[in-house]
Amino acid sequence: MVRGSFRVLVDHTPGMTAVGEAANGTEAVELARREKPDVVLMDIRMPDLDGIEATRRICADPALSGVRVLILTTFDLDEYVYAALRAGAAGFLLKDTPPTEVLTAVGVVAAGDALLAPSVTRRLIAEFARRPEPARPPSRSLDGVTDRELEVLGLIARGLSNTEIATHLHLSQATVKTHIGRLLTKLTARDRAQLVIVAYETGLVGTHRTT
Repeated sequence: MVRGSFRVLVDHTPGMTAVGEAANGTEAVELARREKPDVVLMDIRMPDLDGIEATRRICADPALSGVRVLILTTFDLDEYVYAALRAGAAGFLLKDTPPTEVLTAVGVVAAGDALLAPSVTRRLIAEFARRPEPARPPSRSLDGVTDRELEVLGLIARGLSNTEIATHLHLSQATVKTHIGRLLTKLTARDRAQLVIVAYETGLVGTHRTT
């Protein structure tokens, strides 16, 4: 019923077409490989194969490099958010998000941007701030990243938009976009969501740089 409702919603939106529905993660991966959609709207808890693993398989497949995954779930638990982003999801929304905002999110993700529900971003940051320092060195390094780029990265990790970052740092939006582009290159990150992960894994989040 939920899938059908979303399909009707998408099909009645100019510029959007639903190319298929999947009842579980395995079907979702197979459908993504067959149809190569711009965006997969993925649930987390599903039979046979959950949405996290399905997302991981889709994002790890070179043949699906143009497919982006938007997680939509009722479960806003921190471990799911982090696992979804680690798996390669470009966005994470809760099922109580108004339909118009879901459609906007699909458009944002299809355009190549990353999207996180603000409430989810705040909870995730709070969770990582409470965690002890990792016992092993981070898998990525911030070597080569300038102080200004670190400031921008920290604000991205706090969930700020480009406009908000520009206001906070007294920069133009064009300059903010330039800094983000350099961060993506230097940190070999696919999108904004991956930059958030880098900020967490390197310990940047929760330090004085993000305040």
